[in-house]
Amino acid sequence: MLKKYLNIYKQMPVQMKASMWFLICSFIQKGISMITTPIFTRILTTQEYGQYSVFNAWLQILTPIVCLNLYAGVYAQGIVKFEDDRNRYSSSLQGFCLTLTATWAFIYLLSCSFWNKIFSLTTVQGIAMFLMIWATGSFNFWSMNQRADFKYRKLVLLTLLATIFQPLVSVIFIINSNDKVSARIIGIAVVQMALYAGTFIYQMKEGKQFFSRKYWLYALKFNIPLLPHYLSMNVLSSSDRIMISHMAGDGEAGIYNLAYSVSLIMTMFNTALLQTIEPWIYRKLKEKRIQDLAGVAYPCFIAIAVLNVLLVMFAPEVIAVFAPDAYQEAIWMIPGVALSVFFTFLYTFFATFEFYYEKTRYIAGATVGGALLNIGLNYVCINRFGYIAAGYTTLFSYILFAVLHYYFMVRICKEYMDNVRPYKPGFIIAIGGGCMIAGFSIMLTYYNPVIRYAMIVIVVLIAFMMKNYILSVLRILSDPRKG
Repeated sequence: MLKKYLNIYKQMPVQMKASMWFLICSFIQKGISMITTPIFTRILTTQEYGQYSVFNAWLQILTPIVCLNLYAGVYAQGIVKFEDDRNRYSSSLQGFCLTLTATWAFIYLLSCSFWNKIFSLTTVQGIAMFLMIWATGSFNFWSMNQRADFKYRKLVLLTLLATIFQPLVSVIFIINSNDKVSARIIGIAVVQMALYAGTFIYQMKEGKQFFSRKYWLYALKFNIPLLPHYLSMNVLSSSDRIMISHMAGDGEAGIYNLAYSVSLIMTMFNTALLQTIEPWIYRKLKEKRIQDLAGVAYPCFIAIAVLNVLLVMFAPEVIAVFAPDAYQEAIWMIPGVALSVFFTFLYTFFATFEFYYEKTRYIAGATVGGALLNIGLNYVCINRFGYIAAGYTTLFSYILFAVLHYYFMVRICKEYMDNVRPYKPGFIIAIGGGCMIAGFSIMLTYYNPVIRYAMIVIVVLIAFMMKNYILSVLRILSDPRKG
């Protein structure tokens, strides 16, 4: 049997092998993150865990400002557009990223006490942040280049080494330090510098060009219009923790961050599905066969909705496993944040139209709108209802986010597709509305475990009765061409 599967694996095309290993690597990353979360929630107080979550939030927000996310869309497009000169293009963008990071680090060091007060950092944490921005940027350039050539072995190995050693070194540093928050941050920075700096050196040796006026200007022209999108996406996912820290306290930010981290476990299913489906969607757009999308999209919507509702259903048990009693209030935020993950997945099916037709104004408009709503709702609702409200302001912001992207998708369909629309709005509203009704209904049973466990039994029985349909959905998700 083993020999049979080894032969099947050997006969796979390199593209399929690469996709399989990237998927396995993603699941291992999420798995290790899940395993280590209970460790950090027990060796850090809620206040310390909250301070670290605020650092992470600022790191996410400042990264696109510091390095313009040069390793994202512009690099992915450029290595295809400038394929004959890929090595010089890669090394010059590596050089550009280092120049931008060094410039911002110099500005920070000129008046670090001023910036530390704004971002609630120490100087050591601030320096570590810039090192992490540069190191992860260098790795992301190299990673994208490896993916483009389906060279998965070194990439998977380096990713797994970082995934294992970041929490391991951090735990060692925390145990031997009085400043546990800085120890956690420095542990990550040390591992990233040790593992990722080599990717910068490698691409510089291959390309042998630090500065290229042509490629630096190309990158600026491409990414500057997308900066509001990148920044707003990070604000949308990070502003909650920062505002809770300032308005309620670091301990409350830590509790919220746990709920957020647990809910984001569901994103590994989003990522796994999208890695398979997104290229297929782009091919359908190129062929102008968008009527084929619904057959695959609808089972995806149902599958992700069910998975997130299941997380809501088991929220008390999940939180009990991941953290001590001090974090128990996190269960009341799980429904809002978990349902947000569903709408994040939903919007991707609409946004692919905007990316394909390079409608950067639409992309930025929808993202900025969602981010501004999130900040406004947070300010009002956290003051009035407490920090738990942040889980639900996030949900409503992502709903607006998905609605705006759907609206822009419809406009693109009018312009390029003779007004043919891929999805029925009634079906999407039914799935989204049903998902929220189920989630909030389950939340009402948290004080009555008997009712909740009875609901779990009913769900299991329904799943058993619908096993044939579920298997057909899984077949479609495993290969979109069957949809």
